[in-house]
Amino acid sequence: MRIGIDLDGVVFDSEKEWRINQELYDIFDLKKNSKVDNKNISWKKRFNWTDEERKGFLEKYHKKMIEKSNLMPGAKRILKLLKEDGHDLILITARGGINKDMIKLTEDILKENDLDIFSKSYFGVKDKAEVCVKENIDIMIDDSYEHCSNIAKEKIKTIYLKDAATYDLEENEYIKVLYNWGEIYRYIREM
Repeated sequence: MRIGIDLDGVVFDSEKEWRINQELYDIFDLKKNSKVDNKNISWKKRFNWTDEERKGFLEKYHKKMIEKSNLMPGAKRILKLLKEDGHDLILITARGGINKDMIKLTEDILKENDLDIFSKSYFGVKDKAEVCVKENIDIMIDDSYEHCSNIAKEKIKTIYLKDAATYDLEENEYIKVLYNWGEIYRYIREM
């Protein structure tokens, strides 16, 4: 199978780092309570920040968060098992869309963790459904309800990896909600 893999919130626990640092930035740096939608995965929609405040957050935290992120429990082991099982793994991520320097940093981190196992990599992707169609993806693993919904509309199976206070998605033949990499591996093997 051709499996599309997102990075943040799927391979790396960076979404947790984002959430924590957003809260701290809002409280201590901005001295505000700007949160408007805690369930939205997009930090731009979670807080009612001005463009200048967003820029300040990125300048202060972005690179540090990428460097500090850990692998999600089980991600490395399961990704390697999927590769050994003969699946074609394709990286499809929004990471690198804000700051192009993050692409090289991410490639280095993947290599350091012995995860330079992807046959193709797409960075800075805004429309993951479009890439999934182009790449003939059989199943996409993502933590964004928006991306999973859009990909499912293209009749491509998705795994919605839910690991935070995010919106719920109703399962159907194209959307499966799972909570960890062990469940992901079992689901893919059973397919």
